[in-house]
Amino acid sequence: MQQGPRFNPLAEASEVFGNGSSARTPVPGTVARGNLRENVALYTGRAGDAFVAELPVEFNRALVERGQERFNVYCSPCHGRTGEGNGMVVQRGFKAPVSLHDPRLRAERIGYFFDVMTNGFGMMPSYAAQIAPHDRWAVAAYLRTLQFSRRASIDDVPESDRPLVESGGMAGAGVTPGETTPHE
Repeated sequence: MQQGPRFNPLAEASEVFGNGSSARTPVPGTVARGNLRENVALYTGRAGDAFVAELPVEFNRALVERGQERFNVYCSPCHGRTGEGNGMVVQRGFKAPVSLHDPRLRAERIGYFFDVMTNGFGMMPSYAAQIAPHDRWAVAAYLRTLQFSRRASIDDVPESDRPLVESGGMAGAGVTPGETTPHE
């Protein structure tokens, strides 16, 4: 085995198979395991030429929490934990990215954020190799939550959860009792 012949599959001739090929031709329609990506929106963030407006995955608390975790790992060094564009690398002299709370970005469809993470934009490189597609959607969901939190009021909190917020039970989450955030 250590010194066996090496063939360039499907390109070099061999006596292994009766047709002289060094490998069997794949059956028509064969797709490599893990590479069938029929759901275009899920893997590109697009429907035709437009970015998708809705998440192609189920929106739930676990998705947002996973998105926050991935955001803090991959995005916060530049964008900061609040999305302002004041992350650690910016504090060290790199050019600041636009705030994720910018009205233009708040108006973008969610597929835009998936596309930017996948392909990069401006100074931002592609994160397709580092962040799996489902996690990119989780980050996009977290970004939307982060953007919404900036302009949310107590009226946006379900009645059943308001006492927790008003009592300061959310203080560990960065919410101070009686504190209001400026609306943009």
